[in-house]
Amino acid sequence: MSVRLDDLDRKILVQIQEDASQSLDEIARKVGSSKTPVWNRIRRMREQGVIGRQTAILDPEALGLEACFFVLIRTAEHEADWQKKFLAAIRSRPEVLEAHRLAGDIDYILKVRVANARAYDQFYQALISEVKIYNVTALLSMEEIKSTTLLPVQG
Repeated sequence: MSVRLDDLDRKILVQIQEDASQSLDEIARKVGSSKTPVWNRIRRMREQGVIGRQTAILDPEALGLEACFFVLIRTAEHEADWQKKFLAAIRSRPEVLEAHRLAGDIDYILKVRVANARAYDQFYQALISEVKIYNVTALLSMEEIKSTTLLPVQG
């Protein structure tokens, strides 16, 4: 269900996505409004679920997490019990930054961030010991070309 947003809402969202630590005064100045209407719109968009939690974006390499793997998973299992066990396994692993169920030949894709290939192998060994997987292909990202959390909200 999409929410109706006007131009001012979208301008506010752009500012919040770029830097959620900005003061209301800064946001209001940048979007050409005053503080109270901006606050009311932010509150409304939070209530509507347009704005979720606010977080800090950390630099993985500064934390020693230099290897990013995209893990393609095919399974022969499609029962609810297997899926429940698999989802619990990947949700409990902090290395898994994203997980998607796919249409097509690959059933799932995971984005996994670890220190190096040895750390990936430890992740892999732990995963396959928890849940039966038919086929796993790990692709090492050689270079991150674009990574953003900014959604295209300009309408």
